[in-house]
Amino acid sequence: MSSIVRYIELKLQSKTGLSSTVIIWGVVALVCAVATLSFLVFAAFIWLATRYDPLSAALVLMGFFLVVAAIAAVCSLAAHRRVVSEAQLALQSRANTAWFDPKYLATGMQIGRAIGWRRVVPLMAVGVLTAGLAREWFSSSPAEQTDDQAT
Repeated sequence: MSSIVRYIELKLQSKTGLSSTVIIWGVVALVCAVATLSFLVFAAFIWLATRYDPLSAALVLMGFFLVVAAIAAVCSLAAHRRVVSEAQLALQSRANTAWFDPKYLATGMQIGRAIGWRRVVPLMAVGVLTAGLAREWFSSSPAEQTDDQAT
């Protein structure tokens, strides 16, 4: 059962790029940023307003926060891409090893003995064909599908 849950988790991570680590660090960063920002903005505005006029103080603070927001957006995108690529690599490694699991091979042998190999072989051929078609159908990205349809 944990294998199925892990597969679903990896599939969701590869599509969304979210993980508990990304969410937790995002919330911590948001809470700390709000607290620090409120004190910093208040102090900086008072200091700048006494040295210059209030409009200049507001523009300086706006420029600072714009730079911080751009840096945070770049870091967030980098973390998102890293999570997506790690989940996709894990899914690819799991897809290749699932058929060679001894539990599946033993189960297949028991089914073959119980039903008879003459009946099982055509069923296995249909199952492998269906699995291959399903894998091709669900593994292609929307960009590849539009490229295939355009040609």
